[in-house]
Amino acid sequence: MTDNNARPFDDPANEAPTAPADVPQAEQARIAQLVETLSKEAADYKDRLLRTLADMENLRRRTEREVADSRVYGISNFARDIIAVADNMDRALGALDKELREKADAATKALLDGVELTERELVKVLEKHGVKKFEPLGEKFDPNLHQAMFELPDPTKPAGTVAQVVQPGYMIGERILRPALVAVAKGGPKLAPATANDNADSPSS
Repeated sequence: MTDNNARPFDDPANEAPTAPADVPQAEQARIAQLVETLSKEAADYKDRLLRTLADMENLRRRTEREVADSRVYGISNFARDIIAVADNMDRALGALDKELREKADAATKALLDGVELTERELVKVLEKHGVKKFEPLGEKFDPNLHQAMFELPDPTKPAGTVAQVVQPGYMIGERILRPALVAVAKGGPKLAPATANDNADSPSS
């Protein structure tokens, strides 16, 4: 007969877990201090990581801006030399008035047509690379865009407007490559106050 009161084989799974030994108070304090120190170090490392990530993001954005600016404005010096050539071509064409053109023989007219075509093509190439010509005749004088050469008395034009363009200006991207040389009207009616739309206008081409 089997004894129901017999003890089964010893099995670790059947053993009740024993309570850990009490940790001394000094040891608990040391552990708490260690946890606090590690928490502070973890917070410090996290703060450093976030700062580093922010610095890296700022560096990436700054590099992108510099690359974009280099792409747009890197040809500034070259563009200034090219627009000097365009100025010379314009002066050469302007030296021949309508009467001289009409009296010119076929070969001379063909030469003039070729120079005019070359000048137009040069302006197109400059525009393709972000360099835009503007002639602000009739616009309000803007010292950020125009350089006043002299005042021109004219009662028919509003005072403070561009009465004559001595030399056209050029923009490159959103910057002034060369201001327009202008004569400013005086003696005429005063200009109306500038509006928000006027301030938003870009230089005319």
